[in-house]
Amino acid sequence: MNKANSTIWLAIFFAVFIWSAINPKDQFTWFLEVAPALIALIALAMTRKSFPLTQITYFFILVHCVILMVGGHYTYAEVPLFDYIKEITNTARNNYDKVGHFAQGFIPALVAREILIRNSVIPSPRWRNFFIVSFCLAFSAFYELIEWWVAIMSGESAEAFLGTQGYIWDTQSDMFLAMIGAITSLVLLGKIHDKQLAKLNTREPISRQ
Repeated sequence: MNKANSTIWLAIFFAVFIWSAINPKDQFTWFLEVAPALIALIALAMTRKSFPLTQITYFFILVHCVILMVGGHYTYAEVPLFDYIKEITNTARNNYDKVGHFAQGFIPALVAREILIRNSVIPSPRWRNFFIVSFCLAFSAFYELIEWWVAIMSGESAEAFLGTQGYIWDTQSDMFLAMIGAITSLVLLGKIHDKQLAKLNTREPISRQ
């Protein structure tokens, strides 16, 4: 990512972050939700020179960070746009959290794909895709465990973070959407990602078997 793009990326990140931090619905929930975005920022800053990513990967990481910060500001169960969608579709819950869990598979799949290809970890595209989907599903399951641990340690104050809204299959549907997000990412972005990887002179010849 060149200097101009880095500046734009950071400007958007911090603009949304500052907005998110101003009078959030629940301070504890805000911290829990934006923490992964801050961790991602630190990780990207540390690897910017040694392992710069493709433009498309940086872009979608930013999108994921924005999703997290919006959810942190309102809580996932009370994002206004999705309250409106709930009303016009006559559904029982605010489904912004489902967008977040879809992204939890969609964006990490792209990051994992880039790391695996550039380091020649799994040469076979088919086995690589299988591993990526499995990884994203495992990551989603681990995140559900984190939510469980937070709920145990913090009691009722974690309700906004969990965002189940009374849906008994919330955990299972979250993991399912992460898996679907990962598959969708591989199918829709694979060719575009390959072209950008080629520009970085990756060590592995990119084949699409």
